[in-house]
Amino acid sequence: MTESAEMLTKTQHLFDDATRVSAGDSRWRGQTSDDYWAFVGPFGGATAATILRALIDHPQRNGDPLALTVNFCAPIAQGAFDLDVRLVKANRSTQHWSVELSQDGAEVATFATAVFAERRASWSHQLAQFPKAKPFEQILPYPKVAASWVKQYDFRFVEGDPDSSGAAQGAPPNAFSKLWIGDRIPRKIDMLSLMAMSDAFFARVFHARRELVPFGTVSLTTYFHADTEDLAAEDISRVVAVADARIFHKSYGDQTGELWSPKGRLLATTHQIAYFKA
Repeated sequence: MTESAEMLTKTQHLFDDATRVSAGDSRWRGQTSDDYWAFVGPFGGATAATILRALIDHPQRNGDPLALTVNFCAPIAQGAFDLDVRLVKANRSTQHWSVELSQDGAEVATFATAVFAERRASWSHQLAQFPKAKPFEQILPYPKVAASWVKQYDFRFVEGDPDSSGAAQGAPPNAFSKLWIGDRIPRKIDMLSLMAMSDAFFARVFHARRELVPFGTVSLTTYFHADTEDLAAEDISRVVAVADARIFHKSYGDQTGELWSPKGRLLATTHQIAYFKA
């Protein structure tokens, strides 16, 4: 039994079920989850986490995730999908992988590249400053919205909570948010949940426009600054997160984010380019 299968048996958590994979002769197999569905397709963070699970479970994998880039090329329909996983290059300390997601023999819908690394003890220095936040317990949960994936998380906004009222104002507000993110049913933070949570920020264009507009992630890259041992030592079920944007121009906008442990350790950073129509 693989590590991910053992976890599913022990916890029966919806996230583990949603990101479950099985190995085939030449491809891995996954399945979309109604519990992690967005308005017109699966939650991108769940798709990325499923890809990462296939890599972590791969018998040739060495080390821990260092970076994962996911390019969403075409819509993913409800149902099963194939993951064509290939080790592109390996050396003593890193592995470079590619993954193609397709359905029913059709063209690739999602293309990903990943880097795994053997992380060794070294000099360490964290320049980024911890975004201090009011304690999780002192903040009310953000109301649930229609998308099912949002209902699987406990969002508690410290500042920059979404306002979709569309109220007119002199200039667009900034797109910054600071919040706590945890699974609605608590689950210990691991590499898979870090990956999914790095895409769990509401679209920055919603904040800047104060309205919901057509939106879709085109490319998402997440960098991991902790390994499996670090996360086990933290032993946490929620993170402090910040997200912001720098520009919206000609139908595309960027998004950046950070995920922190409550003790002030930077766990992951993420960068995204997304399409919008407004």
